[in-house]
Amino acid sequence: MKPRKIKEGIYYVGAVDWNRKLFDALIPLPNGTSYNAYLIKGEEKIALIDTVDPTMTHVLLSYLEDIHQIDFIISHHGEQDHSGAIPIILEKYKSAKVVTNPKGKEILSIHLHIPEDRFITVSDGETLSLGNKTLKFIYTPWVHWPETMVSYLMEDKILFTCDLFGSHLATSDVFVNDKGLVYDSAKRYYAEIMMPFRNIIQKNLEKIKAYNIELIAPSHGPIYQDPSFIIDAYNDWVNNPPKNIVIIPYISMHNSTNIMVEYLTEKLIEKGIKVEIFDLSSIDIGKLAMALVDAGTIVVGTPTVLTGPHPKVAYAVFLTNVLKPKAKFLSIIGSYGWGGKTIDILKNMVSNLDIEMLDPVFIKGLPKKEDFKLLDDLAEKIYEKHKEFGLA
Repeated sequence: MKPRKIKEGIYYVGAVDWNRKLFDALIPLPNGTSYNAYLIKGEEKIALIDTVDPTMTHVLLSYLEDIHQIDFIISHHGEQDHSGAIPIILEKYKSAKVVTNPKGKEILSIHLHIPEDRFITVSDGETLSLGNKTLKFIYTPWVHWPETMVSYLMEDKILFTCDLFGSHLATSDVFVNDKGLVYDSAKRYYAEIMMPFRNIIQKNLEKIKAYNIELIAPSHGPIYQDPSFIIDAYNDWVNNPPKNIVIIPYISMHNSTNIMVEYLTEKLIEKGIKVEIFDLSSIDIGKLAMALVDAGTIVVGTPTVLTGPHPKVAYAVFLTNVLKPKAKFLSIIGSYGWGGKTIDILKNMVSNLDIEMLDPVFIKGLPKKEDFKLLDDLAEKIYEKHKEFGLA
């Protein structure tokens, strides 16, 4: 395979994984993914920017078949989808050095057993000359591991961002072609992976403002020829307040909770509030994560199973707590047969969220007239809270 030219002396040498459907044994990949690696040929030195997942090493090697020298392997992030092929590349190129930061060196040493003498460590802001091309390293810790960094190719104004600004998307396009498709894929990626670190990402967005960027080259998904497209999207997801949206993840065993969800949904719509409901019995959990990015209020709907919430609801609430969305309010609706501690259990599961709990509506059996009145009150309370915070 021939490296795919991006600019003079800069090439795409990554791998598209069309058939992968699950990431980290957790994250659905409805559109596959890619593991992007880039080759920079300077007048004096050659650098490889990241590698690929170990399962796709043969693709990277086919791109490098006619490349007889690599001096530096820039490792932005130690996770194996980007670093897993490093040992094989080091075996092929005996004089190559892995360039990373001290924390990256520690992680790569632990996970890949790379020898001490194959590393060069760099500090925040340090540069590396390839002759006529210069890489500047910018620390971006916790986006999304503690060692992550990005690289800025100064002469060509390209920012290589590894996971930051990425999208799980298998495509033959090296550059963004379908903005709508890439936007949705990037939002899903942000929701599932980056959202827990949004306060740190906020600082890193400020950090890269100092650079004149013409291309953003992530390690998943296509390259952005319009950097403002993805930077503006991240600014919205990270910095802007949530929207006038209520999401309702729920499950119903004997229709009681389903009746309540449908009734509350209608009452919220009547008040001009957008509602998104997710039946957790069959949901793509990534779609729920995407909805959490913008939601102003979360209403959890569950029946009681053996004195507690339905296990699939508990999983969704646990995931929400891990992702730490910027929603302002949360309530719980549902039913029970004879008793239980569902409300207490779910309340204790959202300790990470900076959120106001609204009075739950939890009833015995099928909803009655007075129960619908409680749902009316909840809809009104949500409407008032959204107005108070400028969401409605």
